[in-house]
Amino acid sequence: MSDKLLSAIVAALLSFVALFAVSAANAQTPFYQASPTEIAGPPGSVIRTEPMSDSWFGARTVRVLYRSTGLKGEPIAVSGAVIVPGGTPPPGGWPVVAWAHPTTGIVPHCAPTLAIFFHQQIPGLRMMLEHGFAIAATDYPGLGTPGPHPYLVGESEGRAVLDSIRAAHALPEAGIGTRTVLWGHSQGGQAVLYAAKLAKSYAPDVSVLGLVAAAPATELGALMRDDIATAGGKNLLAMTLWSWQRVFGAPMSEVIVPEAIPEVDRLANICLESIIDIRPRATIGKDFQEQFLKTKDPTALEPWKRLLAENTIGTLPPEIPILIAQGTADVVVDPPVTKAYADRLCLAGNTVEMLRYPGVGHGMISRDAAKPSVDWIADRFAGKEAPTDCNN
Repeated sequence: MSDKLLSAIVAALLSFVALFAVSAANAQTPFYQASPTEIAGPPGSVIRTEPMSDSWFGARTVRVLYRSTGLKGEPIAVSGAVIVPGGTPPPGGWPVVAWAHPTTGIVPHCAPTLAIFFHQQIPGLRMMLEHGFAIAATDYPGLGTPGPHPYLVGESEGRAVLDSIRAAHALPEAGIGTRTVLWGHSQGGQAVLYAAKLAKSYAPDVSVLGLVAAAPATELGALMRDDIATAGGKNLLAMTLWSWQRVFGAPMSEVIVPEAIPEVDRLANICLESIIDIRPRATIGKDFQEQFLKTKDPTALEPWKRLLAENTIGTLPPEIPILIAQGTADVVVDPPVTKAYADRLCLAGNTVEMLRYPGVGHGMISRDAAKPSVDWIADRFAGKEAPTDCNN
């Protein structure tokens, strides 16, 4: 495999953020630290806020630390940001788009709200603000706030997304309502699918009118198996194993050769926020080609087989319409896997439209699909009937 191809594969994992951010993340601040007393409280309530920027297309951006629920039902703090359009909110408040980001890393300093170019990481931001949409953008648990980050753990992500909407609604004088459309890419695609699944039981006060998923992580076992032969896939698997060892106590030493563990630890501390992050990840990915796994298929071993199944999204409430965008040149999320999931949703009674982009890879799908995605979101807020491909 050539260096050029290797870098291209790893760049796909970085998602679109690597193409626009050119500096390292900001240093963490005490803002992200919360005491047990501060964390205690209802999910979605706000612990603290601080301004981020007031000059992005006339919008006001607020960094938010809010309460959510951990995997064992315990109260936790999660960070994120809320972007409020300029002007007077409409009756009922600004409708809100909950943006769920793709992989940015698995350690606290990799939070999107710590990135130098935070706004540029959100596709279609200007269009959404021009439509009068507020944006709630979670960091997910363990990014910004103390780790570990439950990487690709669906319930963790879904709760954080739903509670970011509640936190946005709770901001004083922001004028944000609870009518919501969810939008996520890659890891974020998994996050919004789980948010839609959990909404009725976990956050009945949030009105989910639809969701957009760009190259979502759906069948995790297939995702890991399909990608394991590539450097980018080994990066993805290594991050998952590193996180799940800390979150679930699944020892990665049982599937990774001892010589590779220091490289996995080094990989875990590299964020996916900057173009300069490509080279070290490419180098580590090349090292993994030489020595990495003890077994050809770790997805067949316990406890990883069970954990992958538990974090693979099933069907969704049939009343929630869905738009899926997928590039045909994606080497991270296999297009047939996405198509198979769309077919499952159709059979379950969902209204599903699928946009295919020939020649588009994993990193750029949210950008390339931004305009039709924002138009589709606007139609949901306008109460229009959602289009469907299920009859085809």
